[in-house]
Amino acid sequence: MEFFASAITTLQTLVIALGAGLGVWGGVNLLEGYGSDNPGANAHVR
Repeated sequence: MEFFASAITTLQTLVIALGAGLGVWGGVNLLEGYGSDNPGANAHVR
């Protein structure tokens, strides 16, 4: 039974790390949309 408890703990750690990484990546993607590093991307054609 000890093996299963260890495996579950390891899986929980992996899932939490994966979720945190995806959260950070999503936040960076959101913030990139508000950056002014490419002014041509939000130039409006009249």
